[in-house]
Amino acid sequence: MANVNTDTLLENNKRYASGEQVHNPVHPGEQPINPAKHVAVVACMDARLDVEDLLGLETGDAHIIRNAGGVITDDAIRCLIISHHLLNTNEIILIHHTRCGMLAFTDDLLKAGLEGDPAAEELLGQATGRKFTSCNHSSSTPAQFHAFRGPLEALDAPCNEQQTERLSWDVRRSISRVMNHPWIPTEGPDASTVRGFIYDVDTGKLEEVSYPGPMGTFG
Repeated sequence: MANVNTDTLLENNKRYASGEQVHNPVHPGEQPINPAKHVAVVACMDARLDVEDLLGLETGDAHIIRNAGGVITDDAIRCLIISHHLLNTNEIILIHHTRCGMLAFTDDLLKAGLEGDPAAEELLGQATGRKFTSCNHSSSTPAQFHAFRGPLEALDAPCNEQQTERLSWDVRRSISRVMNHPWIPTEGPDASTVRGFIYDVDTGKLEEVSYPGPMGTFG
């Protein structure tokens, strides 16, 4: 399967990380609806990621789907299906990043804090460095926050080997969810490629995550 555009965007990232501007912010005028590069990107909502800048994308080049963690949720899958089958994208790029807030909590911990558990409130306050204010209500939605597996660390903790491993686990799970979905073909004439990366918020560099590989434990 071709990765022509993905490889070009990775070369753009090397230039970006070296200090070169590779994204032109000027409005290009009238364009077609289909992304020109046939690329769909799923990335975290973190303010330190400017996807267009770090990949050298121009307006109209790609679909960019963002959420907390860059997680492959049901809604991300929905977007990728529409992107591929109706708007002709065939290269999928998944981007997690270092120092991610999704490393600092678990789903159960955040739910307990929001519902008013004092111990959970204290732990969340310690993790974030700010007072955690409970809503003192239970709710059925969202059903999941998709926090990353592994031992918790402080919010925005410097990157280390353990953090990289935890991020890699989730990138691989995200790749697996996409590649094993029956409505996103990864083989045959209508196939899409799927590749996952970790973006270093301190250096601006993307590092590819190997797949298949370990996807982590709850310990």
